[in-house]
Amino acid sequence: MDFIFIEELRVQAWVGIYAREKAAPQTVELNLTFGVPDAAAEHDDIADTINYAEVIERIRAELAERHFNLIETLGEFVVSLLFEEFGAPWVKIRIAKTGVMKGVRRVGVFIQRGRAGVSLPDVQC
Repeated sequence: MDFIFIEELRVQAWVGIYAREKAAPQTVELNLTFGVPDAAAEHDDIADTINYAEVIERIRAELAERHFNLIETLGEFVVSLLFEEFGAPWVKIRIAKTGVMKGVRRVGVFIQRGRAGVSLPDVQC
């Protein structure tokens, strides 16, 4: 199985439980790796793979409109989006809030999920 990765995707997202986090969107950084069918490379046809430009657009649009209390919930939402709308067989995602605390570059979560019966490959996200 092949995979696509998207690194350092920065989006504005509404996430957090504190008043300051609810007052304005924050920059969130996403790193994603997700499986795609081998047919994409075999046929050289975008219809046989997951279009990363569409994934990026959907993530930006959804995160601009929704509020999540927890970054974990935001991550699970993105995983579900990749499963349900794009048909990814497995997803690894690392999400971080940037600059949320003095002296800390990032705070975030790492999530990996596979569809039933699909084992997760050993790739870095």
